[in-house]
Amino acid sequence: MDHKMFSPQPIGYVRSPYTRTHDIPKGFGAKHDAEGILEILPQFAAGLTDVEGFSHLFVLWVFDRSEGFELVGTPPIDDRPHGVFATRSPRRPNPIGLTVVELLRRESSSLHVRGLDMLDGTPILDLKPYLSSIPTETLRRGWLDEAEARRAK
Repeated sequence: MDHKMFSPQPIGYVRSPYTRTHDIPKGFGAKHDAEGILEILPQFAAGLTDVEGFSHLFVLWVFDRSEGFELVGTPPIDDRPHGVFATRSPRRPNPIGLTVVELLRRESSSLHVRGLDMLDGTPILDLKPYLSSIPTETLRRGWLDEAEARRAK
């Protein structure tokens, strides 16, 4: 089997009100309603053609200020350890973030969005239209539901 790796390059950068990690809302009931801009580099601007028809976008981005990783850790919103792949921890083997944002409007190669949870200057790897065919009632939230139930007691 040939395992080809690639070297990702940013397609743009996030303009966010957050300049420090601890400013970003975390934990139960955290509201991600911060507005900002996804600034796409000129050489990738043609890729935005027709993006304004979508209400929400997936943003793939880099935890560019995170160092190292841990496979098991205790998140700030629980008192029990969980595997990194069952959390949204920035300390990952490949420091890739995924966020769904609401697209408010497009101005040329700048996308004005709501729902940012990344730091100002964060490199963007990719954008995709948010599409989901999974009915809400069939989604499971794993350990988060259990942790919320413990906290409610």
